[in-house]
Amino acid sequence: MGIDLAQAAIAPCLSRANAAGLLSTLDPPMTTAPTSISQYGDRAIAQASVEPLEKWPNPSENVYTIHLEHPEFTALCPRSGYPDFGTIVVDYCPGPWVVELKAFKLYVNSFRDQRVSHERVANAIADRLWHELQPHGLRVIGDYTRRGGVKTVITVKKGDCAAFEPYTANLL
Repeated sequence: MGIDLAQAAIAPCLSRANAAGLLSTLDPPMTTAPTSISQYGDRAIAQASVEPLEKWPNPSENVYTIHLEHPEFTALCPRSGYPDFGTIVVDYCPGPWVVELKAFKLYVNSFRDQRVSHERVANAIADRLWHELQPHGLRVIGDYTRRGGVKTVITVKKGDCAAFEPYTANLL
C-alpha cells in the first residue's frame, strides 16, 4: 500500500483553505482531490480548487469592467454522473484586485470531476471571486449546453452590476 500522491499534495492546501474558512460554502465532494496525479495539470487544477486565487493589484482607479469567458466548462451531474458542458461568464468591476487569468482558468477547471449542480457551480464561483477580489460588482453566468431538451442559464449577481452589458445566451 503506497502513498497516494494526489492526497499528499492536496492535504496541506485543504488544511489551509479550511482554516481560512474558504471551504465552508462548498459541498463535500468539491473538496476531494483526484485519486492519482497522472496527467499534466492535474496537480495545478487540484490546488486551484482550494488555494487562494492568484490576484494582482488593480492597475487603475478608473471605473471599468472585466469580462471573462471560459467556454470549455465541464462538471458532473450530481444525479446521473454524466458530464455537463457549458460556458462560465464572469463580469466584474474591480475593486482592489484583479484575478490572474491562468488562476481563473485552473479554478474553473477544478470542477471537472466534481458532482455538482449548475446552481452550485455559479454560486460557488461568485462567492469565491467576491470574497477574494472584493469587486464593486460581480456577475457570474453559467450557460449550460442543452440536455434532454432543457437549456439552463444561471445568473448570480453581487454588488453594483449596473455597468454590465446584457448577456445573450448561447443557442446550443
